[in-house]
Amino acid sequence: MQSTLTDRTVLVTGGAGFIGSHIVESLATNNQVRVLDDFSNGSRMNLPTDVEVIEGDVRDDGTLSRAMQDVEFVFHHAAMVSVEESVTKPRACQEINTAGTLSVLDHARMEDARVIVPSSAAIYGTPDEIPITETARKRPTSPYGISKLATDHHVQRFDELYDLPTVVLRYFNVYGPRQGHGDYSGVISIFLEQAHDGGPITVEGDGTQTRDFVHVDDVVRANLLAATTEHTGDAYNIGTGETISIRELAELIRDVTGSTAEIVHRDRRAGDIPESCADVSKARRRLGYEPSVALREGLTSIADSTAVL
Repeated sequence: MQSTLTDRTVLVTGGAGFIGSHIVESLATNNQVRVLDDFSNGSRMNLPTDVEVIEGDVRDDGTLSRAMQDVEFVFHHAAMVSVEESVTKPRACQEINTAGTLSVLDHARMEDARVIVPSSAAIYGTPDEIPITETARKRPTSPYGISKLATDHHVQRFDELYDLPTVVLRYFNVYGPRQGHGDYSGVISIFLEQAHDGGPITVEGDGTQTRDFVHVDDVVRANLLAATTEHTGDAYNIGTGETISIRELAELIRDVTGSTAEIVHRDRRAGDIPESCADVSKARRRLGYEPSVALREGLTSIADSTAVL
């Protein structure tokens, strides 16, 4: 998907990772794109050959200063993204996600660069109502969710306090090519691999827990809309507004892959929330966001791709 931005200098932190690399790909043809990545999760193979790559950590002030020089837009996707890792390394999670984002915001302020930052449905915790609106109570249940909630607040306050244009995008469960394994976003790549290998496809708990899976192409589209919107200083849910149970997801993946793999159940993961679904009406109304990739269509398009396995 091509960007509506043209002839701009753009920085994508974490640009070699799953979502970041798709944003880079959409921008690279018509813009001067710079990537800052420490390659702890991302891969150079995900990047076009004509982008500038700076290897380093967003927490390193000198590296960040060099990466940020003369940029007009920042898509900040460098982060610790694993809930499980955040539980075992809570301090590192806060340093990377919260302090790292503060550094990006402060440098962007010096360049007067618009900043688009992903938050997460993890900030809501177990919801009181479905679908979840942006004003729903925030009760994160992990250091990752806490770090994203802190980031969410910092980003919005920078717009208010420093007149720095910022947008927060609260991702629900993103899936697509180049995705690794982990949490309920990565369950799709896990199920695909298990289906291709002949199974079994392992479902945690009874499989009735529901999730809102959004294709990475729609997430990229949301980022590009955030780059041009007049409605800055605010946060937007990015999902589809539709849900599927994890058991039904396993059955759908078995169907689109033509697999005969058995679906088996194991113990429910501790702290698992029973349901999640994004209310995307605010993003529709103010950003012009419209999810366009149906789940079956998205799964079919990646079912034979080794990029997600």
